[in-house]
Amino acid sequence: MDSLRPPRHRLDRRALGWWTVQAAVFALPPVAVLALLTALIPPARTWLGLSLGVVAAIGLTYVLVMPTWRYRVHRWEATDGLVYAVSGWFWQRSRIAPVERIQTVDTSSGPLQRMFGLAGLVVTTASAAGPVRVQGLDRSLAAELAETLAARAQAVPGDGQ
Repeated sequence: MDSLRPPRHRLDRRALGWWTVQAAVFALPPVAVLALLTALIPPARTWLGLSLGVVAAIGLTYVLVMPTWRYRVHRWEATDGLVYAVSGWFWQRSRIAPVERIQTVDTSSGPLQRMFGLAGLVVTTASAAGPVRVQGLDRSLAAELAETLAARAQAVPGDGQ
């Protein structure tokens, strides 16, 4: 049996900045709270300071490693017959959807994604596994892909019609 090749396209490089800001927003609050508690509670300063150091080291590692790691893993491809995406970090997930099974195609963009000029593509099928998601695309590319995939799904007789 032949193995499945990886999808051809990487995400936009701006996804690295988006994921870095996301990671910082996630990692900074616990560090800030522990720093404040360390400053305000002198009798517990030793234990709180130690906790602060551990949490800060873990948070900094996460902020520095996660974006690059995810960028190396996440890939996508859309052909005439299918949409294929690989995502994840530790647990990697491959999702393939035949065009004839596409029910809806949407774009999504949160505030941080918009700040970086990025958007996501959400391709919904009747699968119980959920939609195929490609996050971190250039906003105009995501809109163009959504239109193209919707037109392809409309042109193929099957579940998409």
